Amino acid sequence: MRTKISVVGAGNVGATVAQLVAYKELGDVVLVDIIEGLPQGKALDLLEAGPVEGYDSQVIGANHYEATADSHIVVITAGIARKPGMSRSDLINTNANIVRGVTEQVVKYSPEAQLIVVSNPLDAMVHLAKHVSGFPKNRVVGQAGVLDSTRFRTFIAQELKVSVEDTQAFVLGGHGDSMVPLPRYSTVAGIPITHLLPKETIDRLVQRTRDGGGEIVNLLKSGSAFYAPGASVVQMVEAIVKDKKRILLCTAYLEGEYGLRNIYFGVPVKLGAAGVEQIIEIELTAEERSALQASAKEVEDTIQQLKL
Repeated sequence: MRTKISVVGAGNVGATVAQLVAYKELGDVVLVDIIEGLPQGKALDLLEAGPVEGYDSQVIGANHYEATADSHIVVITAGIARKPGMSRSDLINTNANIVRGVTEQVVKYSPEAQLIVVSNPLDAMVHLAKHVSGFPKNRVVGQAGVLDSTRFRTFIAQELKVSVEDTQAFVLGGHGDSMVPLPRYSTVAGIPITHLLPKETIDRLVQRTRDGGGEIVNLLKSGSAFYAPGASVVQMVEAIVKDKKRILLCTAYLEGEYGLRNIYFGVPVKLGAAGVEQIIEIELTAEERSALQASAKEVEDTIQQLKL
């Protein structure tokens, strides 16, 4: 029996996730959305691409959660997207109601599923999903650091005119303006970028990484990024489906790690068949730890708005 992967939200991010999951044959896909015809149409379109791309993954669309029953993984992308001038935290009230309702339905039909949350404000929404689902912390994870680090990787590679394949980047903290890119742990072929680029250039790339989502929102005028977020989600899905034990930067529940407790926060984790199998703590300088604490304070303030 193939792995069953449900994607809630058939907008740009959800459709991109469904497409890449099918292309990589990671499992059969159920695309769910409240808009009648939207998930069915996109699913049929993806199904008809199979003969060209050479995949046999089944893709179906639905407006009801019965179709998602017994999913192994559920990706939650539902919610409104940012518009120019909006921060991720501006979305909290509307998206909290959406994520709460989605999570309740997911639990009803797939009580053993693993949840990957993408909806913004990310850290608060994944915290809400864990609270509503009652799932253990290893089975509820947020996608943020993979995306933030891939943006940093892109900017580093472009600056140095090297392959992105040889470039690694490290971004901790909340998925927002207070995220903490770590140049000391960001490398090109194992060489720290602090040895390859002057500080002012690194500072510019760090700030562009923090502003990465907003830069795209401002360019698009309506809507937000979806290709890179979708690809980042699928990297996480693949790590779980194939039990790859990838070390990825994800939003995970902390219980004392990094001096933080009862908070979803971006950290390096080992991601495998059991979900978040290990949280990896790295050594930080006093300056880096201070920045991480400031990011945590911002995340905690957002979570408090949920009044859980």
